[in-house]
Amino acid sequence: MLTDIEIAQQAKMLKISEVAAKLGISEDEIEPYGHYKAKLSEELFEKTKNNPDGKLILVTAINPTPAGEGKTTISVGLTEAMAKIGKKAVLALREPSLGPVFGIKGGAAGGGYAQVVPMEDINLHFTGDMHAITAANNLLCALLDNHMQQGNVLGIDQRRIMIDRCLDMNDRALRNVVIGMGGKVNGIPRQDGFRITVASEVMAILCLASDLDDLKKRLSKILVAYTYDGKPVYAHDLGAEGAMTALLKDAIKPNLVQTLENNPAIMHGGPFANIAHGCNSLRATKLALKLGDYAITEAGFGSDLGAEKFFDIKCRFGGLKPSCVVLVATIRALKYNGGVPKTELTEENVPALEKGVVNLKTHIENMHKFGLPVVVAINRFHTDTDAEIEVIKKVCAEMNTPVSLAEIFAKGGEGGTDLAQKVCDTIETAENNFHCLYDETLSIKEKLGIIAKEIYRADGVQFTSQAEKALKEIEALGFGNTPVCVAKTQYSLSDDPTKLGKPENFTITVRDLKLSAGAGFVVALTGDIMIMPGLPKAPAALKIDCDNSGNISGLF
Repeated sequence: MLTDIEIAQQAKMLKISEVAAKLGISEDEIEPYGHYKAKLSEELFEKTKNNPDGKLILVTAINPTPAGEGKTTISVGLTEAMAKIGKKAVLALREPSLGPVFGIKGGAAGGGYAQVVPMEDINLHFTGDMHAITAANNLLCALLDNHMQQGNVLGIDQRRIMIDRCLDMNDRALRNVVIGMGGKVNGIPRQDGFRITVASEVMAILCLASDLDDLKKRLSKILVAYTYDGKPVYAHDLGAEGAMTALLKDAIKPNLVQTLENNPAIMHGGPFANIAHGCNSLRATKLALKLGDYAITEAGFGSDLGAEKFFDIKCRFGGLKPSCVVLVATIRALKYNGGVPKTELTEENVPALEKGVVNLKTHIENMHKFGLPVVVAINRFHTDTDAEIEVIKKVCAEMNTPVSLAEIFAKGGEGGTDLAQKVCDTIETAENNFHCLYDETLSIKEKLGIIAKEIYRADGVQFTSQAEKALKEIEALGFGNTPVCVAKTQYSLSDDPTKLGKPENFTITVRDLKLSAGAGFVVALTGDIMIMPGLPKAPAALKIDCDNSGNISGLF
């Protein structure tokens, strides 16, 4: 059996200009990065702005196992399958972060015969967007520390710094550090820390900005610190937004690549959904809507995280109206939610599946709360049995929800034609009353209460003293009515990763609140979620190698 990278390396890719031509994009409207990747120009946005919008399809999922459940694979395969049934669909995905690539979960280019290529480039440095975001964030941090070193005219209190440095890698040792050691010439000593790049506010801003001007305005609003007398200091006060924008001028342009079956795919931005808002860039999604009859995009992890934020943050800010939700489920993840250990997920276990299927039911109900029709996609593994598949089909029938057995991993687009047809039929026939879950004018506490009760099914929300203090400061700055972005474990509907299935009789604990003024939302940190992940005992990096000819192996 071929690995993902072996399948990708055997792909017959088209030159990127040929891929662009399929969407009516000329060579003058792309900026090639080699033969098989390109940036999409601002001229293309101008050219397509009056095109009618296609139908927007969101791919999300149930609560996953630690290995992930194949949302990207389904997204890619659905795009391939749309082409098979004669539909013009454009894929809009996030870019991978190096953290998971070298950690446990893997990359974000799909799998099997449903991948975007060149897979190695995409999963590693790609076009440098992650590095540009890292540099822009860390430039702001450097300017802040330099200001304090050079006289501190603003009177910044080094005990009240609100931003972290970042790195696009899992590195737990950098979560909490002390900087400025070694004498006066090396700066003001203070406690600092790192977060992973995809959890930075700069990443969120890039993914929500409409153009360069909007990007610069948002960057200027980043809250960086407070003064000794309690006044806020923003990036603009340090004069940082111009240089930060210069670093991001190319990164704001979406990237064009292709699927294994040579269909166009736009990849741009990469925030995690468990610690950020979990969606690709608004620019990429809007461009996909202008270029195709259908735009297929995904939101990270389970629908309790990625999909909720997609609707309540991205769709709210971008004026998007989705047409359908594809909810990805796997037999193994539902057995995991039924209490089966990871080592036994390949064995048939109908009783555990029947116990864990409550997780699927809850996610279907949650998506209906946004007024959207749902199609369930069973991402089939070769270990799934007919008896187990029948359990899922029966549940979906009881909930009047179309379900499709997707064999996309093994068969590519051909394995997803039934799913594609059911999605198209659902869009044409099902009722669509899309709306956000909460009113933006509500308080932060009220919004969190609605999300906790309606999506997580919690009894309520409790705030630590630190969270209460942060909330008062945020409200005092005039941001008390912004949308909320919950940082929470992806493995459970609750904030406790051990509570699987559909937990009951629990409350969500908000331990802190962080204002992302430039992005336009408040981040609520719950449970023990970390914004800088660590590597597992046996990280994926140990299997990755490169020979003398530059050929990479072990990358999935």
